[in-house]
Amino acid sequence: MSSTYQRRLSSVTVVGGVPMGGNNPIRIQSMTTTNTMDTEACVEQAIRIIEAGGELVRLTTQGTREAENMKHIREALRKRGYQTPLVADVHFNAKVADVAVLYCEKVRVNPGNYVDPGRTFKHLEYTNEEYAEELKKIERQFVPFLQICKEHHTAVRIGVNHGSLSDRIMSRYGDTPEGIVESCMEFLRICQREQFDNVVISIKASNTVVMVRTVRLLVETMDKENMHYPLHLGVTEAGEGEDGRIKSAVGIGALLTEGIGDTIRVSLSEEPEYEIPVARKLVDSIEACAELREQAVQSIANDTVTLNLQETDWESLQLKAAMAVGALFIDQKAHQLIIRNNQPVEGVSNLEEKLVELADNILQAARIKFTKTEYISCPGCGRTLYNLQDTIARIKAATKHLVGLKIGIMGCIVNGPGEMADADYGYVGAARGKISLYRGKECIMKNIPEEEAVEKLLELIESDKF
Repeated sequence: MSSTYQRRLSSVTVVGGVPMGGNNPIRIQSMTTTNTMDTEACVEQAIRIIEAGGELVRLTTQGTREAENMKHIREALRKRGYQTPLVADVHFNAKVADVAVLYCEKVRVNPGNYVDPGRTFKHLEYTNEEYAEELKKIERQFVPFLQICKEHHTAVRIGVNHGSLSDRIMSRYGDTPEGIVESCMEFLRICQREQFDNVVISIKASNTVVMVRTVRLLVETMDKENMHYPLHLGVTEAGEGEDGRIKSAVGIGALLTEGIGDTIRVSLSEEPEYEIPVARKLVDSIEACAELREQAVQSIANDTVTLNLQETDWESLQLKAAMAVGALFIDQKAHQLIIRNNQPVEGVSNLEEKLVELADNILQAARIKFTKTEYISCPGCGRTLYNLQDTIARIKAATKHLVGLKIGIMGCIVNGPGEMADADYGYVGAARGKISLYRGKECIMKNIPEEEAVEKLLELIESDKF
């Protein structure tokens, strides 16, 4: 065991018989991408996640119909012998959370849109008295929900997304880690007052630097207020393929090697069961990567980290490298990276060239140096309004030569405009078969037919070059 690694000891939350936090194993989870009203499709995809090693399965419940159908999904899984806890994902409608409690082992609520209206990027002015009244609105809605959760032994995930902070929080705190943390703490303080402890917390962002710094600040803030709830980690909208894996390993790995994290999800724009083996590799590599990080710290010279590995599998090499040095670059301990691997890697003939490319990808994931187009793409869920994977492939093929450009590709509006706020352009599902295009935070074209939208995005990018 690394002499420097020590896991943060949180309280224990039990989700449908699965304990997380404390000395329990770090749990791995994923989320379905199927329509929650399609019971059979949800059950089949949930089984694929479970059989890949997923210990919790989350499904979107955008309305009361979807929340009610969780009953049938749960019953079908139990009949087939699967006891894995189910998590309902709720946005924009607090009443849906009250229904989901009846059928799920955990309910996720988003503080950014639980009571506050959806984000519009408007600056709002509040007196202290008016702001206090807004907090009372949250309490009036949230306390009865917690009472229902107590009655049904249902856990709650307070899941803050950087991309869906409310205008109220943004107006008072700005787009800052302090604002993200306060959005979470408003709800946690209610839980504490109500003596409701069956809580898990997540703070996610597509920007690894924001994600890591904010989670660290949350832990510090909770400690000051004598709160020690389990933490769920993830880099949201990480993308797919090698980029998505490296970005996830940089952000999640930075915190895991610091002892922070009790459950994780690697959010990839791929089939959800593909996320599980990646997450498992991260969890299994924590202590080794903590040791590698210490060695890398000691190797820093001339603003350069030198990392020495002994891997024979390319994906494992990628993940360990990103996980070991992620925190060093997020904290800007250095700005250059050299990776060496003293073993042949199966299936890789041009290893030296690949290691240079990997180093560049890690530096980009940590926001140190941009050497190619960055894609901020969501993993998809039952809210997704178009074929996400095909669209990502088409956009990538047409824009991969645009070095340094950031393009957001979002299935729906839940985190769309917010999570891609620092992207140059955005492609967001607006309705079934309809797309809206953004330049930064500004919506430029609304409700474009899906079959025309990629071409319109390219036209927009091209027109801005002149």
